[in-house]
Amino acid sequence: MLFASFALQETPAPSLLEPNVGLVFWTAVVFLAVLGILWKYAWGPITDALEEREERIDASMTKAERALEEAKQIQAENEKNRREAEQEARQILREAREEAEQLREEEKQQTRQELQEMKEQARADIEREKENALSELRSEVADLAIEAAGKIIGENLDEPRQRRLVDDFIDDLPRN
Repeated sequence: MLFASFALQETPAPSLLEPNVGLVFWTAVVFLAVLGILWKYAWGPITDALEEREERIDASMTKAERALEEAKQIQAENEKNRREAEQEARQILREAREEAEQLREEEKQQTRQELQEMKEQARADIEREKENALSELRSEVADLAIEAAGKIIGENLDEPRQRRLVDDFIDDLPRN
């Protein structure tokens, strides 16, 4: 029972609003000790790491800005080169068309000239054949005329004289 009476006796509960000087003292000592440890071992490395990170970010931003400027410059150069290449391609196409047109005209002119030469050659051949045919025809006509004249006259003229007479007659005829 003795034990039971002790358990029944209540100790007054500490009030949360009442300051406890010992608790405040020890809490302040622990806080200052943790603050000192953090200051010495954590605060310096943390701030150094943050400063280093800030420098890396600044350097990366500077590099990124430079890279962006270079990319813009390269893009501008590429655009300029593309426009120049397009202009050069248009010029090459224009020149190729002009050359093709010139070649076409030269071929037409050459074909016309060849046709004209062929016509002239054909005319010359026809004229030569005509002259040959007329010459043969005159010769035959002369032979036939001599024969006919000999039969009509009844006497035979000598060959050279007859030939001369017929040739003179044929020369007096109109030529067609």
